[in-house]
Amino acid sequence: MQTHEIRRRFLDHFVKAGHTEVPSASLILADPNLLFVNAGMVPFVPFFLGQQTPPYDRATSVQKCVRTLDIEEVGKTTRHNTFFQMAGNFSFGDYFKEEAIAFAWSLLTGSVEDGGYGIDPEKLWVTVYLDDDEAFAIWRDKMNVPEARIQRRGMKDNYWSMGIPGPCGPCSEIFYDRGPEYGVEGGPEADEDRYIEIWNLVFMQNERGVGISKDDYPILGPLPKKNIDTGMGVERVAFLLQGVENVYETDLLRPVIDKAAELTGALYGDKHEDDVHFRVIADHARTAAMLIVDGVNPGNDGRGYVLRRLLRRIVRSARLLGADRPTMAEFMAVVRDTMAPSYPELATNFARIETVAVGEETAFLKTLGTGSKLFEGAVDAAKAEGRTVLGGTAAFTLHDTYGFPIDLTLEMASEAGLSVDEDGFRSLMAEQRQRAKDDARARKHAHADMTVYKELLDRGPTEFTGFGELVTEAHVLAVITGGERLHTATAGQKVELILDRSPLYAESGGQIADIGTITGPGLKIKVDDVQKIAKQLWTHKVTVVEGQVTEGDAVLVQVDPEWRKGATQGHSGTHLVHAALREVLGPNAVQAGSLNKPGYLRFDFSWPGALSEQQKQDIEVVTNEAVAANYPVNTFVTDLDKAKKMGAMALFGENYGDEVRVVEIGGPFSMELCGGTHVQHSSHVGTVTLLGEQSVGSGVRRVEAYVGLDSYRHLAKERALLAGLSSTLKVPSEEVPGRVESLIERLKAAEKELEKTRAANVAAAAGGYAGKAQRVGDLLVVADAAPEGVAGNDLRTLASDVRGRLGSEPAVVLLLGNTEGKVPFVVATTKAAQSMGIKAGDLVASFGPAIGGRGGGKPDMAQGSGSNPSGIPAALDAFRARLSELAG
Repeated sequence: MQTHEIRRRFLDHFVKAGHTEVPSASLILADPNLLFVNAGMVPFVPFFLGQQTPPYDRATSVQKCVRTLDIEEVGKTTRHNTFFQMAGNFSFGDYFKEEAIAFAWSLLTGSVEDGGYGIDPEKLWVTVYLDDDEAFAIWRDKMNVPEARIQRRGMKDNYWSMGIPGPCGPCSEIFYDRGPEYGVEGGPEADEDRYIEIWNLVFMQNERGVGISKDDYPILGPLPKKNIDTGMGVERVAFLLQGVENVYETDLLRPVIDKAAELTGALYGDKHEDDVHFRVIADHARTAAMLIVDGVNPGNDGRGYVLRRLLRRIVRSARLLGADRPTMAEFMAVVRDTMAPSYPELATNFARIETVAVGEETAFLKTLGTGSKLFEGAVDAAKAEGRTVLGGTAAFTLHDTYGFPIDLTLEMASEAGLSVDEDGFRSLMAEQRQRAKDDARARKHAHADMTVYKELLDRGPTEFTGFGELVTEAHVLAVITGGERLHTATAGQKVELILDRSPLYAESGGQIADIGTITGPGLKIKVDDVQKIAKQLWTHKVTVVEGQVTEGDAVLVQVDPEWRKGATQGHSGTHLVHAALREVLGPNAVQAGSLNKPGYLRFDFSWPGALSEQQKQDIEVVTNEAVAANYPVNTFVTDLDKAKKMGAMALFGENYGDEVRVVEIGGPFSMELCGGTHVQHSSHVGTVTLLGEQSVGSGVRRVEAYVGLDSYRHLAKERALLAGLSSTLKVPSEEVPGRVESLIERLKAAEKELEKTRAANVAAAAGGYAGKAQRVGDLLVVADAAPEGVAGNDLRTLASDVRGRLGSEPAVVLLLGNTEGKVPFVVATTKAAQSMGIKAGDLVASFGPAIGGRGGGKPDMAQGSGSNPSGIPAALDAFRARLSELAG
């Protein structure tokens, strides 16, 4: 059963049981205690604590999770993943232990035909908290689990919390028995390698305090309600249902390992050291892609440092496996292809994922090239002096000059048989931080007085006049550059101007700033941008075109009227689209961000999946019906409580004071809290054309649209494009889609025929190679170059076919490809040759150096790749010479 199917069955099971399906939250939440979301229940914590009222009594989700405490263990064992998916069902004061246990048991043991996982109940063991007699009795009496397969465990194992103050409670875990070949009898208490935990049912009823370990913290008291929080490990259930050895063998991670084998020439399963590197690549590539798509960028601290570390471990592992060129783009593409069915944002945002990951790889490859030489020199020096510790100064230089994270230095030193003077390293780091602080203080005294804005704020906020007029008389309060008061500026200078009044809108609430001019006698200034300081002070970023501006000058400030017209169209259009989304999709389609500017709007909203074509059409129709209705646009100021009672909606990410401005379009059609500029009637927005809809994060979708003249220009361009296609295809415009679809089908059919022809040619070539077999002692030998372009599975198939045509005699086949500067190869042996002690994997060493290649495999077949096509003749000669030795 594929992992995506496991996820779907879980959600369907609980939706049928009355749960609301909740999309996975982002891995990044505004919680100062958490670097990443590390458990499925994290997004629901405010509900468990009673801080917020949940909009549902029971919910289900498959939550993205990342845990990074065990990064060093990834790959060394098959039990650690940094990214994983936690499927859960949650009750907020609704049902409790008996129902939760029954829900889990029925899904795990229910038949596949009925939507279950079809697990044999005899394979399942359960654990309960020491004194939880109620849970013990439910398992025994209601689920009919024998007492011998129910074990009581202590607080460390069966009392759950997030590891920080918050909700907690006793839990009951479900384990799967993999069989005697994986360990000793005796249940989870005896062996957790044989008995794998797959589900944890937390009976969340208490709140914990601060503690230092899993079983050393105070219980502060009961929660407002008894809740259920469960977590089923999707990856663990997947490897059990797919009949593979571990999570790295499943359908989501094995393809990354296979790609790494293809790119490096190494073989997974050949030796433990290489297997560790393969698993590091598979795990970290997936985690990195998921972090990037949720907005994390590589950096030197916090989340950014974790991402950087993951990406750099991928690069280094690939190099250690034999990669001699960049590999990151291909790893990320495999992650996209395997994970996108559940997380479509990986596909829609792949350009950003690839750019971030490849950029970090490029930078780190340079780091490795120079820093590794320094590291190797330091290691050689230490060993020559008989030391077993790499000095702190060397570690600091690697970090400070070459960007080596200390974790990488520790890892490389360990591989070289050395430890690192971490205390010395951290002492030098502390000295560097102190120097940076001293330097910052020196610069502050030498340059601008950074209190300049505070002094201006003390005079009161900027008076914004732009709601009622586009031209305002004002006075210049300050001329600033780089935080320093200049008092005056002349033609050619770019400065900031602080005015007492301004009609120019300062960027906020998704609306970008106005542009315009500031003029006076002999003075002309171009306003490029307007921003807010402390939400009160307008700072105008300007270029002085003519004359001189001085503090105290009286000036005339004017908004570009065409710009403002387009800006109001875009902003009012955003409100109309928001209202249309809620009318078509329902009240759960709430705003999650926006951007509007002249002629264009972008709107992000919470929604669990892609919109259908019909939904997109309906949204566009409702929006344009509101435009045609010519609704009046009214604005008024009231207090926040009254606005909320009226049903006014708050904008994403905006903080409000006691008094708020309400923008009302068409009475109940749209009412939002908004400080932006708007049209006077909805018809002034003009036609709204949706450009598309996409995912921008888990549970967040984005629509984009043109408005006004930009909408007309877009539609005109589309009309011209359709007319061109109609003319080229010689069909009426309404038949263009059908004709294009027909052409695509014909193209696909032609490609299939080409593929059949290519496969037939490969098969036909086998006879020719078999006919050229040479006798070397008692061996038949085929050693030759494959047809140009043949590689991968085709090369393997060809070698196997040639071997089959050589009959039962002792025979060995070597075929060397030449594809884009790479030399893929396959060695195949017959059973008779193997009985003579000739093994395919052992033969690689005889010819591999000539082509700069490496590889391996089993006695009957081995494969790999080299990087030196010019060495093919020498490789063939070396191979034949080795077989002559073996044949006597």
